[in-house]
Amino acid sequence: MQEFWDWVSSTAWLAWVALAIVLGIVETVTLDFVFIMLAGGAAGAAIVAVAGFGWITQALVAIGLSVALLGFVRPIAKRHMRAAGVRTGAAALVGRKGVVVEQVDAEHGLIKLAGEVWTARCYDGQSVIEPGRNVDVIEIDGATALVFAADGP
Repeated sequence: MQEFWDWVSSTAWLAWVALAIVLGIVETVTLDFVFIMLAGGAAGAAIVAVAGFGWITQALVAIGLSVALLGFVRPIAKRHMRAAGVRTGAAALVGRKGVVVEQVDAEHGLIKLAGEVWTARCYDGQSVIEPGRNVDVIEIDGATALVFAADGP
């Protein structure tokens, strides 16, 4: 049994590194600087594990470093992103162009936007836009793009 715990102790760093990688991947989807800060805590715990400290110390370092990163680094990073004018999530789609897939009117329709099919409605509530036409995204309302016919075909 002692051999098992020795093996777990000797490979704990690997688990922390794997957790840091998974959290980093999740961050690429959320883009909110939460999971990357947790990944930093896991990376710190991996370093402590390599140094030979026990699992309690590793966990405390992971928690403490994550809290510190979330409390101090994340607000600074968010502030820099806002100052740079970087839009994320649905806000990043406003102003983009799409192509009508299924007729868009005041009630419903489908457009291809950023490589995905989105539900859409006309922004003015009166127009009808035929398939194949280009549209400008004026606003995102939940999971629906409010669009206006773009100039040209």
